[in-house]
Amino acid sequence: MPSDQLPPDHNASAPPRSLRIEDWLTVIIMAALALITFANVLVRYLTNSSFAWTEEISIFLMIVLALVAGSAAVARDQHIRIEYFAHSGSALRRRRLARLGSLLIALLFALIAVLSLRVVWDDFRYEETSPGIGVPQWWYSAWLPLCSTVIVLRALQLFARQGLPGAFTEDDGQTSESSTGPQA
Repeated sequence: MPSDQLPPDHNASAPPRSLRIEDWLTVIIMAALALITFANVLVRYLTNSSFAWTEEISIFLMIVLALVAGSAAVARDQHIRIEYFAHSGSALRRRRLARLGSLLIALLFALIAVLSLRVVWDDFRYEETSPGIGVPQWWYSAWLPLCSTVIVLRALQLFARQGLPGAFTEDDGQTSESSTGPQA
């Protein structure tokens, strides 16, 4: 649908609806972390010993949680930036800085995805096992290039949304209809 045919309440900078995936993954990972940790504390309290595997699984889940939440933050345009530079100056300057930031995020995580593929391949090829429970290490390391690729896609989505008319509240010195409502 062309931007001139968008409904009046459409906000070009709104995050995509597909963020439900990241939101649900965040909830599921947090619930798994809480259950694993609670079970370990309960067993340690009752038996004076603990589950050895819980630390390894918890660390893995925390890393995946950070990557999934990072993907959602990028898609929602809530990633880290220096507000003084990001929100000062003309609308054109803010748009250019925002789009540059999106491209740099995509570039960084594309680099991480490519380089971490080598790590996954080495873990697989040399049959590395995890130190805690002895499962193949690539089971853990395979998630880094996968999640990094998702972040790249989210950053490119954000870059495209930032290029749409009405993506910023003051495009070319005019207030967009999405922030003030339709004009009579």
